[in-house]
Amino acid sequence: MSNLYRFGQLVLDPARRTLSRADSPVSLTPKAFDVLLFLVQNPNRLVTKEELLQAVWGDTFVEEGNLKQYVSHLRKALGDHSEDTRLIVTIARKGYQFTADVTVAEAADAAKQTAVQVLTAKSSQADTRPILRSSADEAVPKAPKNWKRPAVVGASAVLLAVVCFASWRRFSGITPPKSQKIMLAVLPFENLTGDPNKEYLADGLTEETISQLGRLDPERLGVIARTSVMGYKHKDERLDQIGRDLSVQYVLENSLRESGNHMRLTAQLIQVKDQTHLWSQDYDYPVKDSLTVEDDLAKAVVQQIRLRLTSQGQAELAQSQPVNPEAFDAYLQGHYFFERNTDKDTDMAAKYYERATQLDPSYALAWVGLSRVRNWEANSGLIPGEEGHRLAREAVERALALNPNLAEAHDQMGRIKQQVDFDWGGAHASFQRAVALDPGNPEFLRSAAFLAANLGRFDEALQLDRRAVDLDPLNANTWESLGETEYFMGQLDKAAADCKKGLELSPDAWPGPVLVSQIYVMQGRRQDALPEIELIRSDSLRAFLYAIAYHALGREKESDTTLREFIAKYHGSMAYQIAEVYALRNQSDEAFEWLDRAYAQRDSGLIGTKVNPLLKSLHSDPRYAAFLKKLNLAN
Repeated sequence: MSNLYRFGQLVLDPARRTLSRADSPVSLTPKAFDVLLFLVQNPNRLVTKEELLQAVWGDTFVEEGNLKQYVSHLRKALGDHSEDTRLIVTIARKGYQFTADVTVAEAADAAKQTAVQVLTAKSSQADTRPILRSSADEAVPKAPKNWKRPAVVGASAVLLAVVCFASWRRFSGITPPKSQKIMLAVLPFENLTGDPNKEYLADGLTEETISQLGRLDPERLGVIARTSVMGYKHKDERLDQIGRDLSVQYVLENSLRESGNHMRLTAQLIQVKDQTHLWSQDYDYPVKDSLTVEDDLAKAVVQQIRLRLTSQGQAELAQSQPVNPEAFDAYLQGHYFFERNTDKDTDMAAKYYERATQLDPSYALAWVGLSRVRNWEANSGLIPGEEGHRLAREAVERALALNPNLAEAHDQMGRIKQQVDFDWGGAHASFQRAVALDPGNPEFLRSAAFLAANLGRFDEALQLDRRAVDLDPLNANTWESLGETEYFMGQLDKAAADCKKGLELSPDAWPGPVLVSQIYVMQGRRQDALPEIELIRSDSLRAFLYAIAYHALGREKESDTTLREFIAKYHGSMAYQIAEVYALRNQSDEAFEWLDRAYAQRDSGLIGTKVNPLLKSLHSDPRYAAFLKKLNLAN
């Protein structure tokens, strides 16, 4: 029987992962709950930062700044405002102390207590995108690469076709409640091989299973995106809690084992409401044969379960070709390193993607991966911009020539048309094609929404972003994108709330404090912007935002000094941000001079010129309309 922890009017229930105050729910994110639970279990003693980080995050690297944000979130949730009566006390340079008197009782003693669900991000009511380079490969250096999630190889394994089609056999007979679509979460594959080096394979299988199931019948079956489910990796979370967190009725659990030259994949489909096992199956296959026999097995499974595929699905099965197993492995390695977000790892990703294309020149998805990494390198200054964009374009064109129906290739082509060519019609067509080919992929929805928002088509952007949030409710970047669109629309209160929601899910969310600080400046909460700016790790972005905030606060001398230093250091890569500062300071001549420089540099920040609130002072100037025309944004 589990224990309840009582302190004051609050009750913490670890089994249900709930916090309540006088039978009313207290909203916490999952990680904030874990931090509070450890503090409550260790009251009235110093808990060091290292001890707390180890207890909550284990061996995962987390910066102390992230812990500070979770503690701040907890203090607000607990109503812990006064320094004199604070429940969570900061011990300078050491850690924290939970000062309340905690009583422990068995859960049975509180049977009458109302179970209160820990609130986590679910579906959003509105969505948006950022001004700075954020929602595509245009992000500034060091911005998190959360958008870098191409689905891991269609030829990932015979097994995946089996699991996906067999799972759909179960789902196809289920009637969604109240005409809503069925919602499914594919939990991360457990790597039970005993080999840590197989983690990339387990992650790749997770992503491909999600991708294949998501494409089966998006009108009837919604599949939660990878970002939202990966938070449950290596965690023994209760299925009912997962169901509430993600708003799903069904969960697919998976594991991967290895014995000699054979792999065994175990999959089981579970109904969340009563945790009934609807279906379970083991699949064994020789590792070396898994890719070469995929087509035949997929067709056999389709025939066995008598699934009626669309004509497009049948055509894809007929046209699919086996991928060189070594090329597939190199692709997975490239994808793994591309997610790690360091310059060194980006270089490793490029090498693996190149190796994949060399081992199998017909491997279209590997060419997409290579295009994305080259585009990132160009935009972050790791390689010359013109050269990087050329290489990125050549690679994605090669992918489209190999497979005109590859959604990832159309999405990547949309980015290049958008940020390099300023070809908005072409970008829109590419993004729409990606969504049509894979409507269950939230990344493609976000790409389409980002373009729509920057063109001022806010209703379209909101609709797309809402779909993305429904499919990826625990992805901090999805909430940040929502906040950006609301920011563009002038809905500043909503924008701030949704950005904060994203930061609660992940303190590293992009654009996070960057966008929040701008929102505060536009709201007139100038003093509140300064603590947000302090949280930003990028020196260039901090300097840019301080120049804005100091001007808004009337501290012109400090604004001037910061701007001069910013220009001296970053004139070659952040011309658009320099123009933003001048525009906010009502210095139109200087603003247009730097916008022209940004155009010459093909600065991806220019995508937001039409809707950027920081450029509002320029709208009445005839040069603004002329510049929009130059960007093909006039209409």
